[in-house]
Amino acid sequence: MTITVLIADDHPIVRDGLRGIFTGRGFEVVGEAANGAEAVALAERLRPDVVLMDLRMPGTDGVAAITELGRLGNPARILVLTTYDTDSDVLPAIEAGATGYLLKDAPREDLFRAVEAATRGEAVLSPAVASRLMGRMRGPAREPLSQRELEVLTLVARGTTNKEAAKKLFISEATVKTHLIHVYAKLGVKDRAAAVAVAFERGLLGS
Repeated sequence: MTITVLIADDHPIVRDGLRGIFTGRGFEVVGEAANGAEAVALAERLRPDVVLMDLRMPGTDGVAAITELGRLGNPARILVLTTYDTDSDVLPAIEAGATGYLLKDAPREDLFRAVEAATRGEAVLSPAVASRLMGRMRGPAREPLSQRELEVLTLVARGTTNKEAAKKLFISEATVKTHLIHVYAKLGVKDRAAAVAVAFERGLLGS
C-alpha cells in the first residue's frame, strides 16, 4: 500500500529534498506547503496519510496548523520534522496532537520508518526529544499502572481509538477514557503521544 505524504516547510530546497527522498519506496508525495495555512488547506483537500510538518514557518506556524487540523478532525498523522528540539518547540507540538517529532538530521531510513509508524498511529520521537520530554516529566515515584491500564495503553500505542479499544476489551468507551485519565495521572503526562513515549521509555510496553 502506498503511503501518501504532504510536505510542509517554508524552504523550497528542503521540500525538494524530501520529495526526492520519498519518491517511490512505497511513498507518494501528494502536495507541498510553504506555511501552516497552506498545510491545513492542502491536508483538507488531499487527505494525505502523513503530514511532514516544519514548526517555524511564516504566518501560520506548525503548532497552529497541527491544532487546526485536530479541530477539523483531519485524519492525517502529523510528524514534526524540524531542526529545533527546545522545550518551547517540542512540548506545544506534542500537546497540539503531533504523532511524532523528528529532527532534520535523522537518517533517511529512520525517516521512512517514522512515517510508516506514524501511519499506524504509533508515537515516534527522536532520542533527543524523548530525553527532553522525560526530563520534563520525571518526578516523584508514581503509582504503577494496573493490568487493565496497561492493556488500554498498549492498544493506544498501536493506534487504536477509544471506541476500538472498548470493543476489544469488552468494556465501555467511557471506561476506556477513565483508564486513560488514570494512566496520564500516573505517568505525569497530558495526552496519548506523551503517555506512549513515557511508557516505552520506562519499558512498560517493551521495545
